[in-house]
Amino acid sequence: MTDTDTDTATITDTALNVTGMDCASCVAHVEKALKSVDGVVAAEVNLARGRATVKFDPGATNPQSLAEAVSQSGYPTQPELSNAGPAAEQERLKRQTREATAWFRRATVGVILWLPLEAAHWLREIFGDAHHAMMPAQQDSMTLIALITSTLAIVYVGGKFYRSAFSALRRSTTNMDVLIAMGASVAYFYSLALLVGGYVGLWTPPNGGRLFFMEATGLLALISLGHWLEARARQSAGSAIRDLLDLTPATARRIEFKPAAPSQFVAVGVVNGPTGRAPVDTNSEKELHLVEVPVADLVKLDEVIVRPGERIPTDGVIVHGASAIDESMITGEPLPVTRTHGEKVIGGTLNREGALRIRVTQIGSETALAQIVKLVETAQSSKPPVQKLADKISAVFVPTVLVIALVTGIAWYAYGVSTGMAREAMWTELANAVCSVLIIACPCALGLAIPAALMVGTGRGAKRGILLRDIDALQKAEHIDTIVLDKTGTVTLGRPQVNRVQPNDGMAEDELLRLAGGVEKFSEHPLAKAIVEFAGTRGISLPNPERFNSDPGFGAIANVDGRTLLVGNARLIEKHRGIGRRAVLGAIDEEQSTKQTLVHIAELQNDMIVPLGVISLTDTIKPDSVAAVKSLQQRGLRTVLLTGDHAAAAEAVGKEVGIDQIHAGVLPTGKADVIRQLQASGRSVAMVGDGINDAPALAQANLGIAIGSGSDIAKETGDIVIVSGSLHGIATAIGLSRATMRVIRQNLFFAVIYNVVAIPLAATGHLTPLIAAAAMALSDVTVLGNALRLRKMKID
Repeated sequence: MTDTDTDTATITDTALNVTGMDCASCVAHVEKALKSVDGVVAAEVNLARGRATVKFDPGATNPQSLAEAVSQSGYPTQPELSNAGPAAEQERLKRQTREATAWFRRATVGVILWLPLEAAHWLREIFGDAHHAMMPAQQDSMTLIALITSTLAIVYVGGKFYRSAFSALRRSTTNMDVLIAMGASVAYFYSLALLVGGYVGLWTPPNGGRLFFMEATGLLALISLGHWLEARARQSAGSAIRDLLDLTPATARRIEFKPAAPSQFVAVGVVNGPTGRAPVDTNSEKELHLVEVPVADLVKLDEVIVRPGERIPTDGVIVHGASAIDESMITGEPLPVTRTHGEKVIGGTLNREGALRIRVTQIGSETALAQIVKLVETAQSSKPPVQKLADKISAVFVPTVLVIALVTGIAWYAYGVSTGMAREAMWTELANAVCSVLIIACPCALGLAIPAALMVGTGRGAKRGILLRDIDALQKAEHIDTIVLDKTGTVTLGRPQVNRVQPNDGMAEDELLRLAGGVEKFSEHPLAKAIVEFAGTRGISLPNPERFNSDPGFGAIANVDGRTLLVGNARLIEKHRGIGRRAVLGAIDEEQSTKQTLVHIAELQNDMIVPLGVISLTDTIKPDSVAAVKSLQQRGLRTVLLTGDHAAAAEAVGKEVGIDQIHAGVLPTGKADVIRQLQASGRSVAMVGDGINDAPALAQANLGIAIGSGSDIAKETGDIVIVSGSLHGIATAIGLSRATMRVIRQNLFFAVIYNVVAIPLAATGHLTPLIAAAAMALSDVTVLGNALRLRKMKID
């Protein structure tokens, strides 16, 4: 079903937990099963996480039906509960642990059954007291032991492979277990036939063939050992999400005011507050108590106490106290930040110093931590474009190997007949080659090559405060050569401060502030907030605006006290007719000389504009902006400053920070045009902005990077979100993307070249089944081990 078949407004998504997947072929089968369900728009399966993400029309199907469709295809599946959060991840961890334990048992039993006999055999070989052809006529005890141990290995160690293989074949599909089961069966049943035939006298001479009982046991043991190592590596690769979820404490100390027995609550003081769970100012005096409750029981407007050394249970606002907060696991910034009354705090961060009283503002899936986890899960479950090649290869891999094994058997038979090779030798070489081909072919490494690297890379990024909204960003970031930076909130702190109020004749400073603050009272623009806050420090009561109208890139117009007021930059005033040009031009000249940002206030009177005054503001450059820009330039990246501010202010900031190129006075809609111009000149451009005013430019750029804050993840847009707000995150994000893509290419090379080299060697008889099994297991471990290198790789 395609996107065009369904109204996109009705599309929703869900996650499914899938078990039993071992290789890339399994992934293809699960995706095929999902896409065959009516109403499914898209489905992506992550082998490393055992998780499928599905977009579907809820009017046509539902998560339970999707899970049933996959289960019927041979892979037990359960829908992941929405907003399950830590519970879902804990269940996934338990499932991975059970899987790893099961593989460990199989591997242990397999090694016990195989290794002593293999060691005894080689000791006999070394001391020249044995020959490899052990036939029943000799009543060799080692042959009997090899038969018994091999049978036990086939039944117990190989049971998982055989069940999976039969299940796949019953549905007319194939997977890696089909190859393993067939390889073990060729070794075991060929040897059994040779053994039985010798007893009944079918073979002449009766001891003329080689037995592969030990090889059958050994290959099952080694492959199981490889699966155990692979399961352990998957757990390590997916540790980032678990680490994030572990940040949330299980309980919180909630403030309660309702009377309670001393045995239930601990009195900690007397405060003014109401009865109930949402304290507000009141004149009634109630005794304050703390009760320890599960974090899941908190609701908005609850108030909690967080002591020094404790983690903050959920997102909120400090209503009393101040402390240094360690936000490193959320933002990646190593140094604690000071938070005080009225400031936001993030759930999961560590309170280091003072006791805090916090009012809950976000709960459950709304919290910054939950949003971060969701972004990481989405990134890890999605597929980059490079995965398409691997998927195409995987779709035909197992059938191709089966054909190669068949051709190998026919070729050896034809070669033996044409060269007059002894019958026993011909069949021995044929069995050896066919078994080796089936065993050494490894679609598992191909299936893990990309998802394993993505899991580790995105997980490490999350720990550094770098979130990927779009997994394609990894490939995009690798080729970026130009970084375009917004000024306010990106290069600067984004918290401008009023430093001068200049009323025109006949207008008092406080009155100018009152009128300007009234217009800007409900605006989200940083300059508007600065004016409102400054008016508050002067004790000025601000009126509510009427008919407020924002003019992006210019300012705002509203009615205050019955007066129509314009508050914004000089361009806003110039847009309107009847302006006193001389006054406005004078203000612009002053703006150029002071290199500050000016907000003009004017009144519309009978279609005439009357200037009332100017408020000048300054914004401080972030402490690390200079070093961050230098780091980008050292990576060979060109830096560009793109701002709506006037040229003098932009030049001052650009010069101080060391930016290569400056574009000033650009409206939000015009920023996308600048990006297009850079792209037309051959540049691959990353736009870095706040994700709101810069949305058109972020969308136009080859890569959009949103500088966010840990408490406002949901508001950000862009392919990559830098949670800390530090420009250093840009260089880290690009370094991470390059390192991850490098590992992906290495993994694909290992997986492909391994099969390209190994299969011909096996087909021509240069490998034994035992060596093939060891090599196949090693290929999986190599790919996962290479992916895990990303955890320690230098990316800054």
